[in-house]
Amino acid sequence: MNSSIFLKALQLNDSNSGVSTGLNWLPGSGPSIDSFSPTDGKKIGSCTTASEADYEAVIAKAQEAFKIWRNVPAPKRGEIVRQMGDAFRAHKADLGALVSYEMGKSYQEGLGEVQEIIDICDFAVGLSRQLYGLTMHSERPNHRMYEQWHAIGIVGIISAFNFPVAVWSWNSMLAWVCGDVCIWKPSEKTPLCAIACQNIISGVLKNNNLPEGISCILNGDRAIGEKMANDTRIPLISATGSTRMGRAVGAAVGARLGRSLLELGGNNAIIVSAEADLKMVLTGVVFGACGTAGQRCTTTRRVIVHESIYQKTTEVLKSAYSQLKIGDPLNETNHVGPLIDLDAVKGYENAIKQAIEQGGKVLVAGGVLSGAGYESGCYVKPCIIEAENHYPIVQHETFAPILYLMKYNTIEEAIAMQNGVPQGLSSALFTNNMREAEQFLSVNGSDCGIANINIGTSGAEIGGAFGGEKETGGGRESGSDSWKAYMRRQTNTINYGTQLPLAQGIKFDF
Repeated sequence: MNSSIFLKALQLNDSNSGVSTGLNWLPGSGPSIDSFSPTDGKKIGSCTTASEADYEAVIAKAQEAFKIWRNVPAPKRGEIVRQMGDAFRAHKADLGALVSYEMGKSYQEGLGEVQEIIDICDFAVGLSRQLYGLTMHSERPNHRMYEQWHAIGIVGIISAFNFPVAVWSWNSMLAWVCGDVCIWKPSEKTPLCAIACQNIISGVLKNNNLPEGISCILNGDRAIGEKMANDTRIPLISATGSTRMGRAVGAAVGARLGRSLLELGGNNAIIVSAEADLKMVLTGVVFGACGTAGQRCTTTRRVIVHESIYQKTTEVLKSAYSQLKIGDPLNETNHVGPLIDLDAVKGYENAIKQAIEQGGKVLVAGGVLSGAGYESGCYVKPCIIEAENHYPIVQHETFAPILYLMKYNTIEEAIAMQNGVPQGLSSALFTNNMREAEQFLSVNGSDCGIANINIGTSGAEIGGAFGGEKETGGGRESGSDSWKAYMRRQTNTINYGTQLPLAQGIKFDF
C-alpha cells in the first residue's frame, strides 16, 4: 500500500505542521509526531507539534476570531457550515481512505465516518435557525421575561483515535453555528486525519474572508490536552477518551469552574430474550463486537442470553465468527482490520489471560495473527469467552474484539446484569415481547444514555443526543438539544411600565 496516494489526494505532505490557526499552518517548534498505519506498519507522514509559544499564538488567534464570528448572524454561520459539508462531500472517498489507513477501520467504516461529518453539517445548518429561547410570564405587571442563548467563546475539543474525524465534527459544527470558535487537539495516533480535515475546510474559510482562529489545531501529546483543560480562556472542554483521561480532564476543568463535556468509556451489553429474532441478533452482535476491531466506545462487550436459547445462540455466534475475514481494511471483502498499535495488542492478550484466570471459558479462541498481510503485528482474532458479569476483567472496558457471553433467567435479572458495571453508555434488548421492551426502556430498565430495542449497541445516528451516564461522563453530543452545551443561557426581564415593583411583593419604600 502506497500511503502517498492518500496524502496527495488531500494535499498533504511529510512537512506539514501540526499547528494551525485556521488558514495558515505555523512552523510548530515542538517535536515531530510520526504517523504509522496499523494496516501495514508503514510510516504515512510526520507533523510537528505545538510548543508553549505555538499554543499561545493559537489561543490569541482564536480569541481574535471569536470577536468577529459571534457577531455573524447564526443563519449566516449555518451557510458557512453548509459549504463545509459540501467540501467534505467532494473529499469523502479520499478522506475515508485516509481514516481507514491511518486508524485501521474498514474502508466502509471510514466512509461512514466522513458521512457523519456531512450529516452533522446538514443538522447544524437547520439548527442555525432554531437556537430558540423561551418566553415566560412575569408575576409583575408591565414586565416581560424571556431567555436567550449566547456563544461562550473558545471550545476546546480533545478527540480519540477511534473516530479521528467524526467526533470532532459533532462538536465543531454545532459550536460554529452557535457562534463559538474551536481549538482541536486530535489524538497523537491519528494526526494526519486532523490535518486533512483542516485543509478541506480552509478553502471555505478563505473564500468567505473569515478570520483565522475560527478553526485551530494543536497537535501534540497529553501535555497539550492538560494545558487546554487548565486554561481559563477556554470555557468549554469537550473530551472523548478513556474514563481515566476523563477523570483528569473533569477535575482540572472543574477546579477552575469551567465546563466539561465528557464522552468516556463504555461496557455495552445486548440482552437476548427468549423471544428474540436470532437472525437480527446475529447481525447486531457480530457487527457490534467486531466492527472497528472492537475499538468503539459503543462496541458490544457483553451478551446476556436467556438460558432457554443460550446453547443455540452460542452455536450461531460461533458459526458466524468462523466466517469473519481479517485483513487489510481497505480490502472491502474483509470484516475486521487491525488494532491501533502494539500496545493495544498487549491489552487484548492480557484481557484474555485475565478472563481465563478469573474463570472464563473460551468459546472462540483469540490470538495475534502473523505472516503475509499481517506484518504490522496489530491484527488479532475476535474471540468469545463465557464469563460471569462480576469478573473484574468483565467490569473493565478492553478496547479490542473480546465478547463475554453469559446467561440469565428473568428479564429483571438481565437488566440488573446489564446495569451492573461502572459504565453507562449504550445498551440493547432483542425481543418481540412488548412488555419486555417497555420494561427495558422504563425508569426500572437500562441505566445507559442509549437504550435500543432490536438494534445493536453500535451505530448511533446524529439526530439523537449521544452520550452516557456513570463513568461514561454524562456528556451529550450531536443531535437533539446538545447544542445548549456550547452556549450560555441568559434570562432577561424588561419593565415597560412607569413603576418599579419588586418581585415576591417585597416593599422597599423610602
